[in-house]
Amino acid sequence: MFLRRTASALMRSPTTAVTSSPSLSTATNPQLTDLDDFRTGESDPARHNKSHLSRFYTIPAEVRKQVFSHGGFPKTFGKQIKTFNEGCLMVREPAVEIIDYLNRADYSKPANRFVLYGKDGVGKSLVLAHLLHYGFSREFVLVHVPWVPNWMKRVKETANSSTHEGCLDLPLDGAAWLIHFKNQNAKLLSKLDLKVSRDYVWTKRETTPAGAPMLELIDHGINRAKFSCDAIAALLRELKEQSTQGKAKTMVVIDGFNAFFHPQTRVTTENKVKVTPDKVTLTKPFLDITSHDWCNGVCILAVDRMALTEERMESELPMYLLRREGFEHLDPFVPVRVDNYSPEEYHSCVQYYLNRKWIQTTEQGFDKELEFLSGKNPFKFMELCASL
Repeated sequence: MFLRRTASALMRSPTTAVTSSPSLSTATNPQLTDLDDFRTGESDPARHNKSHLSRFYTIPAEVRKQVFSHGGFPKTFGKQIKTFNEGCLMVREPAVEIIDYLNRADYSKPANRFVLYGKDGVGKSLVLAHLLHYGFSREFVLVHVPWVPNWMKRVKETANSSTHEGCLDLPLDGAAWLIHFKNQNAKLLSKLDLKVSRDYVWTKRETTPAGAPMLELIDHGINRAKFSCDAIAALLRELKEQSTQGKAKTMVVIDGFNAFFHPQTRVTTENKVKVTPDKVTLTKPFLDITSHDWCNGVCILAVDRMALTEERMESELPMYLLRREGFEHLDPFVPVRVDNYSPEEYHSCVQYYLNRKWIQTTEQGFDKELEFLSGKNPFKFMELCASL
């Protein structure tokens, strides 16, 4: 067993010096002349291009706090950030491809839709995080759902909807999402001075009048969780309309999007009957904002086999995961495949771990053994290098 046989070789001590093996020398990869060559000093994602591929860039701490405090990083990666005391993302081909599209896009046309797909653990969520940082740096209003299956599998609370007969609200999940949205966008919304375009009547005594700041609508959904799902529907409707009018640019980023089209959820009625996603009131607003009937925005979505509630489909292709309904909803869209690490990306990741003193060894060829065991799959490689 690799980990047991090399337990003394793979100690994770922040104070012990690192000795690089001959297999990681510059002779095997002349492009990397020292440990720092796996990094790029360009921290603006809008400027990332092919010259930055396979290198890590650092997300500023204040950006991480504003954009990713309530989701966006996988849990294991979030732990790694705390351990390394820095947030670094690798610049990968799928992200650079989409960034190039976004830099050259005509936003007066209907919103483009991009769909990331690939095998389990290849890094789709981290590519989304890179693009989310891009949207933040370019002053897009971010509509970000970190993981749709959280609403379909691990719901906090349900309530019968007062506005959609036969449907269920997720009041606590809706309020939590509004907090996430506000954390990401509050400064930008204040700068843009966006106002609601119509009256929203919640009860006889509670209304959000036309002309009120959009933040007032958001705060109402947070403070009165009972109305959070209806507030989300109103918010996304307003963003579509005001983006089309040129008052704002909107970026929609949703991970696990295919969960909206799975025939079953774990959300149950009072009679313990499982409902389909279309009976969850949070589904419709996010399907509406991923349609093509608005402009001055972009939708970047990821489909994943792990987003399914019960069954595991054999194929990771969008047509299978989205099913016919989801595929027709997004068509036409641009599919972007995310693969395992390339040899350059794998080498760069090993160098990063060595630099952070997360792995250290005097054994020749240890990187080849890790490469064989992980198959250059990013998640499996992270697991192999995890603490015991």
